[in-house]
Amino acid sequence: MTETTETTESAETVPATGPRPPRPRRPRRLRRVATPLLLSAGLCLSTLTLAGPAQAGQETGRAKGEATATVVDSTRHGGRTLALTFDDGPDPTDTPRLLKVLRKHHVKAVFCLWGDHVRQHPELVRAIVRGGHTLCNHTMSHDDMGTWSPEEVRADLEATNAEIHQAVPGVPVRYFRAPYGSWGRTPQVAAELGMQPLGWRLAVGDWEPPGTDELVRRVVEGVTPGAVVLMHDGGGDRDQTVAAVDRIVPLLRAEGWRFDRPARRA
Repeated sequence: MTETTETTESAETVPATGPRPPRPRRPRRLRRVATPLLLSAGLCLSTLTLAGPAQAGQETGRAKGEATATVVDSTRHGGRTLALTFDDGPDPTDTPRLLKVLRKHHVKAVFCLWGDHVRQHPELVRAIVRGGHTLCNHTMSHDDMGTWSPEEVRADLEATNAEIHQAVPGVPVRYFRAPYGSWGRTPQVAAELGMQPLGWRLAVGDWEPPGTDELVRRVVEGVTPGAVVLMHDGGGDRDQTVAAVDRIVPLLRAEGWRFDRPARRA
């Protein structure tokens, strides 16, 4: 079966305005790192779930193909396709294992990177890029930016991109995903920086691991044509997620599904 490649969540459902992914428990050492970083940047701190965030912003009149301020939650090609996206990494234990599984099944994914973790594990960002996967900015310290000013948002997103480019110079960061789905003013700023805001249609709730079998069931029974699927490779123990992905891919392929990338504009 031909894959879409690129060089370069019976579960109860809730509306698209349902609960956001919870705040991950940030290790104390990360908080100590994050605080001075925020100050230096001039920032002031101002279960199968169908969780696609609402449209956040309008088209900005940019040229065709450029990022817009509309949150996308669909694949590029539609039909029986889905896009796998992974948040909160890179993680020194689970990201390498996930990359191995994706390589085994010839699947490309989007990795939404937490800047503090990028700084600690730049070699994992390089491994993600070597695997042919796409990069996404998930902020420096996974803070809720819902009330932040555009200037504060821009400083954080630029600092995150700087960390990513320190690890992988010249590699584009094509998407931005707001922590907790709290978009605020972030879509407009992300688009101005060339990043398409990336939402989701299906979040499987792997932040509270329900067991590998349940994660597999939630994806196989919950995926809809053209869905962007939200999972995690960092922010906690993601052993069940990695194991679930290893089973999900062949199950869905057997049912005629293809693995795609998210759309680059709404």
